[in-house]
Amino acid sequence: MQIFITGFTGFIGNNLLQYIAGNYPYYQVDGFSRNPDLEVYPGLRKVFTSFDTDFDNYDAVIHMAGKAHDLKRVTDEKEYYDVNYELTKQVFDRFITSKASRFIFLSSVKAVADKVNGVLTEEEEPGPQTPYGKSKLMAERYLLSRELPAGKKLYILRPAMVHGPGCKGNLNLLFALISKGIPYPLGAFDNRRSYLSIDNFCFITDRLIHGSIATGVYNIADTDPVSTVEIVTEINKTLGKRNKVYKPNAKMIRFLVKVFDRLKLPLDQEKLDKLTDSYIVSNKKIRAAMGEELPLTAKEGLLITIKYLTKAKNK
Repeated sequence: MQIFITGFTGFIGNNLLQYIAGNYPYYQVDGFSRNPDLEVYPGLRKVFTSFDTDFDNYDAVIHMAGKAHDLKRVTDEKEYYDVNYELTKQVFDRFITSKASRFIFLSSVKAVADKVNGVLTEEEEPGPQTPYGKSKLMAERYLLSRELPAGKKLYILRPAMVHGPGCKGNLNLLFALISKGIPYPLGAFDNRRSYLSIDNFCFITDRLIHGSIATGVYNIADTDPVSTVEIVTEINKTLGKRNKVYKPNAKMIRFLVKVFDRLKLPLDQEKLDKLTDSYIVSNKKIRAAMGEELPLTAKEGLLITIKYLTKAKNK
């Protein structure tokens, strides 16, 4: 089998590339990078820096290149449009006219909702609020608007927050806080969030490449949501520290954060929401399509990441 992959230098793409190389060393994998200085990359046969090749010689195209959500809000909105929408159109148009049979597009749950009431399913009416989410939704709608030639399949994946060895993001920030012995001060918030371990992501993508799963849009997440307090507890347990979780009045915390917003202090409303809001994503559709369960539970996947962060801290 021959596979073409974009976005292979990112956390998710690199892990998928190594998964393919480790499990299918006889596969031939080529990739595209916007970096003109990147001529070789571990696990790839060839790196293209422009689309000067067609996809006729490939079985599957996996498009993961994109502009990630910018928490600091310094990215020009046009960059999201150019990368997440225009680049996706360019790659998909080339796929449509090629002999390649499968196209996998990495979208995001943020293409649907920034906040979730209840459980997010594929039937939810999209209403993204950020340039990142809007650009991902634009790309999704373009892909779905094109008629698929006979024999081709399209998979649009909306992952929850992906984590694993080498990841960056809010999970790392939470670990850094707890590893310093600082008590977790938001124990009064009873939230539950969906995560996706990189191992489960690779497992699902593998099934899409090889299986008979129907074309469609799929939420992908670990099966069970986890509370932030549960993650803090596992971090402390792994570090061998006493579990310090404080439970001050939630209303008081929200009031203080409004004051912090005005004073430009670190704990603003956005950070509070990410730590305390619930965001539950259903993976029933993809599990039913695969006909099997994911290899790791949410807690097993999180423990792998926590152990990695602990090992990195102790180096």
